[in-house]
Parts: sequence; structure tokens; C-alpha cells
Amino acid sequence: MNTFFSSDLLPAKVNVDHFLAVGVGGIKLHYVRKGQGAPVLLLHGWPGFWYDWRHVIEPLSQFADVIAPDFRGFGDSEKPDVSPLDGYTPEHLGKDIINLLDEMNLKKVIVVAHDIGATIAQFIAKKFPEYVENLVLLNPPYNGIGTRRFNPEVQGQFWYQHFHNLDLAGDLIGYNEDTVRLYLTHFYQTWTWNKESLKTMELDAIIKKYANHGAIKKSILYYKARAQAKTVSSLQKANEEKIKQKTTVLWGEKDPVMLVDWSDRLGDYFDEFTLKKLSGVGHFVPFEAPPEVIKAVRKILFPNE
Repeated sequence: MNTFFSSDLLPAKVNVDHFLAVGVGGIKLHYVRKGQGAPVLLLHGWPGFWYDWRHVIEPLSQFADVIAPDFRGFGDSEKPDVSPLDGYTPEHLGKDIINLLDEMNLKKVIVVAHDIGATIAQFIAKKFPEYVENLVLLNPPYNGIGTRRFNPEVQGQFWYQHFHNLDLAGDLIGYNEDTVRLYLTHFYQTWTWNKESLKTMELDAIIKKYANHGAIKKSILYYKARAQAKTVSSLQKANEEKIKQKTTVLWGEKDPVMLVDWSDRLGDYFDEFTLKKLSGVGHFVPFEAPPEVIKAVRKILFPNE
């Protein structure tokens, strides 16, 4: 066991129902669902899947209809054997989610999104605004970061995005469960500030999911797709106008990869937003600070509390 993480507690037991929906091109999309009330959609990041939200789903389900999908290529969703351009762009992932919402006959949902999920959430908010009532974005990539992600002082964190675009990346990190463990533990160790928030057995569950049938190789195709399609340019075009939906941004002050100082241009890209900087929280807000996520959603649904 990796002794870096506390092992005194078992993984959070999340009592949820599991379903399959149909994404773009008939891709099977796995999601979990729990609760009743206003729909709240949870979009995970990398390296994660719906389990990112294990500490959030149960409390939210007490007052909301909580839906947490796995993006294609992640978790238990289908992992099509196609080129990155043909199946793993932000547009593919975003339209999968629209198909999911259509299958449920849902619109005007609260979208809570982290990391990659926050990028997809912004795509949906711009391209399919009728589906999004409010946004809650956690340490979000957004166009206001600009070229600062290429600054030399952060390349010690951003190297993985360049590495993921190498042809050999998937074979190296996905060689066996030990290589998956070595690789993913690096990110969970480096990016988590609140060390007690991730238990050893939780990390084991994540590693096993990513090691299953070469899943980690598919999870990095998103990065290849963005690079090959230059979808950053297309997303910038989509964001020439500000996002209109009310947006809450929670940003961990100790995130070493998505620096909190990069929140300085949110006003150029979001028409109406609130920013809360989270002290003592790193990159993984969904499990480092779940009460803050729950509080943000409650504030949207019950503004007079």
C-alpha cells in the first residue's frame, strides 16, 4: 500500500443506481443516479470518473436529482476504438451529455463540473444553453488562462499533457496495474493538498478502474483529440461572447496545476459569476472540500436559506 494516504477508513460507500444511456453514434454511456428534485449533473475530471463525486452524491440526493456520468473513454462508459479526432473531442463528450439529458427529458439543469468536466460544461453552456440553468465550476480550465499554462514555472505540472500526446504514452502507463498505480499516484499525491481527504482504499478503487482492460489508454485520448483538432481555437471562438448562465467558481488556493491566480480573468468570460477561493484545498475539490460543493448547489436551489 502507498503509505502517503491515510488508510484508516474504507472507501466511501456510495449507494447509487447504475444505468446506461446512448451517446453520439450509439456509444453506451454509463451514469449513476440518486435522489429526487431539481436535476444536478456532475461532470468529472482526469484522472477520475463518476467516483470523483463519492462524498457529494449522497448529501445532494437529499434535496436534488443527482446524475453523475462517466465520459466516453472513462469509467464504465464505452471506449470506442476510433481515432481521437473521430471520437474523443470536447464536442463528442459534450454531445454525449446532451444525448443523456435528452434521454431523461431534462433541461435547465445545474451543472457541477471539475477539470475536464468544466471544459465540457462550458462547451454545453455555449452551444446548448437551454440545457444549463446554472454552472458550478471547480478549478476550471477556461480561456482566460490563455498562454499562461505554457509558462516555464508551471511546466513541472503540465508536462503530462504533452506526454499524453506521444504515441507511446498509453503503452507505457498502461503496461500493467503497477504502471497505472505508479502514474496515477503521482498526480493524486502531487495535486492533493488535503492529504487526509483521499484514503488508500479509495485510491485503489480508482487505480483498478483505470487498469481494467487498458482503460487508462482511452482516458488520455481526450488530450490527443484536443491537440490534433486544435479544439482550443474552436472553444475560444465559442467563448467570444460571455457565458450567460450564472456561474459559481470554487477554486482551491493550493492547486499546483490550475493556479488560483488564473481566476483573474473570469469576468472577461462569464457574464455573472461569483468566485470563492478555498483555503487549504488543492486540485481535487470534489473530495477535498465536498461541503463547499454541496453548499454552492444549495445556495442556487434555496437562495433564501
